Amino acid sequence: MKMQFVNEDEAPLATGTGLVALDVVLSDDQPVEPRYWAGGTCGNVLVALSYLGWRSAPIVRLREGAAANGLLADLKRWGVMTSFVTLSEDGSTPVIVERIGRARGGGEVFHSFSWRCPNCGARLPGYKPVLAAEAEQLVLRLGSPRVFFFDRLSRGAIVLARVAAERGAAIVFEPSSVGDPILFREAWELADVVKYSHERLSELPAGLEGRKGPRVLIETLGSAGLRYRTRLPGCKTRTWQLLKSIPATLVRDTAGAGDWCTAGIVYRLFPPGASALETATDASVRDAIRYGQALAAWTCSFEGARGGMYEIERDLFNEQVAALLGARSEGKLDNSPRQLAAKNAMTCLCPSCEQPGGVAARPARAGARMKG
Repeated sequence: MKMQFVNEDEAPLATGTGLVALDVVLSDDQPVEPRYWAGGTCGNVLVALSYLGWRSAPIVRLREGAAANGLLADLKRWGVMTSFVTLSEDGSTPVIVERIGRARGGGEVFHSFSWRCPNCGARLPGYKPVLAAEAEQLVLRLGSPRVFFFDRLSRGAIVLARVAAERGAAIVFEPSSVGDPILFREAWELADVVKYSHERLSELPAGLEGRKGPRVLIETLGSAGLRYRTRLPGCKTRTWQLLKSIPATLVRDTAGAGDWCTAGIVYRLFPPGASALETATDASVRDAIRYGQALAAWTCSFEGARGGMYEIERDLFNEQVAALLGARSEGKLDNSPRQLAAKNAMTCLCPSCEQPGGVAARPARAGARMKG
């Protein structure tokens, strides 16, 4: 594999590791084909940053096959660097099925995520972290990213984050659970920013308050918005500050809203890397978070975590986000899906369906319902 180093004169580089998956987006009440897009928390954040003008490079180990091919094709479509993606027999390409529906009577929009094939019900491939030994080799050509993002704990992720921090990167950690308490504390101490969902991680492990930890802590509160606090020399926000959410002009799917919020914060706050926190002010931190909230509101108008990227041009994206920040109504558009439905679209992605007689007659459950 050809080595790729960072050119300091180019756009800021964000790297990261964690869940990078192939999303299969299904709509229960719209006549559209399943959509196959790069997803997962880490995947969404890095692709969104590429869309915003940064360079981004996920560090993941996938398994060769149709799912990996589709995932890599979508990453490349959006200019995401794939030189740190490995394909091997012991890797895994996660596949996540998102099903979008609406409550009876045309009520609340909801989505569910499933790790099971809709055709045969078999378990789809899951996530495997980058191994620590591989991480130690990767850092030799990692260069000096401005941001390192991770959402899954592993020894390999800690190795990568530590080296990135030593080279001046801002470390952004977005846990979905505590997992290994030892690794969690190491990640907590390394991170410049920790962002977590109150719904998923309502209680942090005991004993973190007295330890070295993030200089910006963000807790998302769903439709209520988020709260944040900082430990920055130029900021006075030592106590929790509440920022209400920005209302979406249209809600078709809330998947990926938190990922866009993270990307917006990184985009506004960290072009120089971790050094930005030394000169950050209350106003600049609030501005970055508010921009992230506007991106979160914007994506809710589209199906799929990054559906808007496939529907509108970048200039219109900028207009719509500016309208959300200014609480105006300009920039609306009809986001109605336009393609016809297809049957058995999962066959080529599910290992069980690839076997003779593997496609079952009944669809599997979509998974636990999540409110949108």
